[in-house]
Amino acid sequence: MRILITGAGGLVGRQLLPRLQAEGHETIGCDLETDVADAAAFGGLVAEVGPEAIVHLAAISATRNPEDDPVELFRINYGGVGCVLGAMRAHAPEARLLLVTSGLIYGTRAAEGETFDESAPLRPHGAYGWSKAAGDRLAAFQAAEHGLDVVRARPFNHTGPGRREDFVEAKLARQLAAIERGLQEPVVEAWNVAGTRDFLDVEDVVDAYVRLLSPRVPAGVYNIASGHGSSIREIFERLLAQSTAEAELAFPEHAQDASDRSVGCADRLRAATGWAPRCDLDDTLGRLLEGWRRALASS
Repeated sequence: MRILITGAGGLVGRQLLPRLQAEGHETIGCDLETDVADAAAFGGLVAEVGPEAIVHLAAISATRNPEDDPVELFRINYGGVGCVLGAMRAHAPEARLLLVTSGLIYGTRAAEGETFDESAPLRPHGAYGWSKAAGDRLAAFQAAEHGLDVVRARPFNHTGPGRREDFVEAKLARQLAAIERGLQEPVVEAWNVAGTRDFLDVEDVVDAYVRLLSPRVPAGVYNIASGHGSSIREIFERLLAQSTAEAELAFPEHAQDASDRSVGCADRLRAATGWAPRCDLDDTLGRLLEGWRRALASS
């Protein structure tokens, strides 16, 4: 199968391309050199490549940076989806589109013991969540309107070596690696350590994407989640247990919110593909920490 992957230089793309190649697929990756929100440019690329499947990973990721431009975020995360769908209709109408959105489109207010399944209402907060939810809904509408083969994947938090430090678990790991090298005082700063997230290894998420590309899997929407939540404090403690650092966790008391909880249910994905997460979370966090050790050693 000839597969076009946008956002191929990101954490997921760097693992997805070799995995697909190992399974005998022909892959064409594009990254920052391609503006997915430029309809003419992206349409030309799809016409040239003639893909049998498209994996749309390209997006502006969620961060806490107050300087992020919400207009540019919506241009890429929503407008980019529209351009991909338009190019698909014009040049590859028989292709399968695997659109990667986010588990954050459900919001972060799951009650204790509750998990979000695909029928949960979309209640995102913040520009990132809204932009991904808008792209998700646009894809659903156009798939129904034009008879397109679209799979919408809603992955929850996933991590591994190479994860940028503006994501909470990577920020914790980088600080511990810095303390180990004497580059930082033995204090690890965090925000809402009472919040809970559903963490996966990026390898498990890549495995889910590969399975969802199979034409035997029905089009539709699929969560990618472990079904288990870990508080940010717990993530810190599991990282600390694998570190040689002696460090304290510092956080603002006013920011602690245990109702900030996002955990997913992947029963639909499991039934359709047989997928289940295989990576142990402690192993994942250990590899994340080791990745930051190597990064700091080489910097």
